[in-house]
Amino acid sequence: MTVIGILSGTSYDAVDAAVADFALDGTAVVCRPRGTYSEDVPEELRARLSAALPPHPTTLAEVCRLDTELGRLFGAVAARANHEVAGGEAHLVVSHGQTVYHWVEGGRALGTLQLGAAAWIAEATGLMTVTDLRTRDITRGGHAAPLASTLDELLVLSGEPVPADGPGEPRPGVRRGSLNLGGIANITVRDREGRVIAYDIGPANALMDTAVVDATDGAERMDKDGARAARGRVDRELLDRLLAEPYYRLAPPKSTGKELFHAEYVREALGGRAIGADDLLATLTELTARLVADACREHDVTELVVAGGGVRNPTLMRRIAELAAGTVIRPIDDFGLPAQGKEAYLFALLGYLAVHGLEGTVPSATGARRGSVLGSLTPGARPLELPAPATVQPRYMRVVP
Repeated sequence: MTVIGILSGTSYDAVDAAVADFALDGTAVVCRPRGTYSEDVPEELRARLSAALPPHPTTLAEVCRLDTELGRLFGAVAARANHEVAGGEAHLVVSHGQTVYHWVEGGRALGTLQLGAAAWIAEATGLMTVTDLRTRDITRGGHAAPLASTLDELLVLSGEPVPADGPGEPRPGVRRGSLNLGGIANITVRDREGRVIAYDIGPANALMDTAVVDATDGAERMDKDGARAARGRVDRELLDRLLAEPYYRLAPPKSTGKELFHAEYVREALGGRAIGADDLLATLTELTARLVADACREHDVTELVVAGGGVRNPTLMRRIAELAAGTVIRPIDDFGLPAQGKEAYLFALLGYLAVHGLEGTVPSATGARRGSVLGSLTPGARPLELPAPATVQPRYMRVVP
């Protein structure tokens, strides 16, 4: 089955799609990546999204408009990905959509909202579409995050070599973790009893991006190549205030997002003090690096496999390597997937599992009572026609050329 996975991340600057062929082979799910496709979110739509996200107020009218316009955008991107990457051969689209709110109170996730109406995607592509990939886990007591734990367990933590004699082969004494550096940093590891645990560590690109936007009045969106952070000096007073955030001391499973880590959060931490943009970026970069290094030490991680937009920030990657000395840092590319495409391939995988009646969550990672078949289905140009339900839950993932 050829599947298109599609999402817009917490930076909401682009819609990313990945195309892969999936098949089941005993206890393995076999993935053949075909490639990725990306389009920028139009500036006007991006500005409206920013204005609607917490802590800003919004209206139901604007939520409706955004849901429709994002659905149209995702549909157009999925259709072009099908044409340009899949050669028109895709069978399924899986859209995570755009998260606008993740409702967490008292350490429990109570709800989540992703926009990008599924019917527009199905109409644009003519393909069966899976959406709403998080809610079912929440109904079972989970955080519905990080869903990357499913791919991480199957590919990174499973120890299955990719290729057969390649870099994925486990070595004695290796304790591997999988890190994603998106807007939020999340990690997946095994605890000392061998259970998979995963959680959002804290901010990665989310705070850095907002700081750059503020400093440049929107002329720049990110600290390209970590250049500002490299020029700046860490403000120790601010760093100490940021590290005092109570979220960091919560036990996993836990999840967070821009509901907490937004532009006003940084302004409040500054407490009215003036700080240069480069020094602020150096401090926010140090915060993320410290949080990641602390997680590596806490879980005795000796090998960290990294993906996400943060891998393009050499200043951040250097500080993680320095602060987590003794932990080998590797890109997920070593395991057959591109670092920039991991999340899009993740959602393609989750949709593939869903239409085969297979669970797409790791309960010990999300905190749910039991695993869940994820998502809601929207028909394409034809009536829904699902494959026969699979009877064996995959235990690992094999990536093939």
